[in-house]
Amino acid sequence: MTVNNTIAHQRLILSGDRERFKDLLMRRLIECGWRDQVRMLCREAVKENEGGNVNFDTLVSRVTPRARALVPDTVKKELLQKIKTHLLTQKD
Repeated sequence: MTVNNTIAHQRLILSGDRERFKDLLMRRLIECGWRDQVRMLCREAVKENEGGNVNFDTLVSRVTPRARALVPDTVKKELLQKIKTHLLTQKD
């Protein structure tokens, strides 16, 4: 994380807006069906490991790269634009 990104992240946390953006992201991911896709990825990962138990850390490491790749560009762009606009309109 660069210094500018760190400062921006700190501003979002201190202002309480980080949670608002997280909520927006979650709503958009649900609306586009991403959450359902990730749920299916988890089920597939568990089935692939038929005989043994899959612990949480293993499941996360298997699913995370694929889940990140499934996030639609439109959702990424919308969130990024809203964060940029918010940070630019904040007083220093």
